[in-house]
Amino acid sequence: MSKLTSFSVIVFIISISIYGVFQWHQDKAPNQANDNVELLPDYIAESLSTNIYRADGQLSHIINADKMEHFNDSNTTHFTAPNYTLYPKNTSAPWKVSANYGRLNHKNRVRLENRVQLVATDENSLIQEIHGKYFELDLNTNILSSEHTIMIEGKDFIMYGSGLIVDLNTKQMTLTEHVQTIYRKITP
Repeated sequence: MSKLTSFSVIVFIISISIYGVFQWHQDKAPNQANDNVELLPDYIAESLSTNIYRADGQLSHIINADKMEHFNDSNTTHFTAPNYTLYPKNTSAPWKVSANYGRLNHKNRVRLENRVQLVATDENSLIQEIHGKYFELDLNTNILSSEHTIMIEGKDFIMYGSGLIVDLNTKQMTLTEHVQTIYRKITP
């Protein structure tokens, strides 16, 4: 074998080795372009307003949000500044729930976060408002729950506690841990 042939074979082997090392490193590195595509929503709506009805034709709830993003792969919907108006099955007055952020999953459960507020629209209701940083709402059953610290405002009291379950259909409330209740003096 001549010197030129030997030199060509060595250069060829080195070139293939370098190419193989580059391909191996490129395969090991995460593909950032594909990662960003997975994070993109399948559709986006701004200034969303939607009415949802039950099978019997009664209004179940109304959703208003500044922005909605739906992700088909995970079957979740993210809301910015969601406001829900919930109509109980017993046709009593509706309740309003608002938050800075919400995430709806495929089981029709909404996780509301950051400045969550439940407000009674019935001015004669014993409980007027419930505040917290996190609530979970089941839209099928109208049951709202939280394991975090909450504040309940009534007509003449403010109650602090944690661990809350509220059934909006029956207006029953369960508080796991009561911390303090402050009663206000009613003036005639």
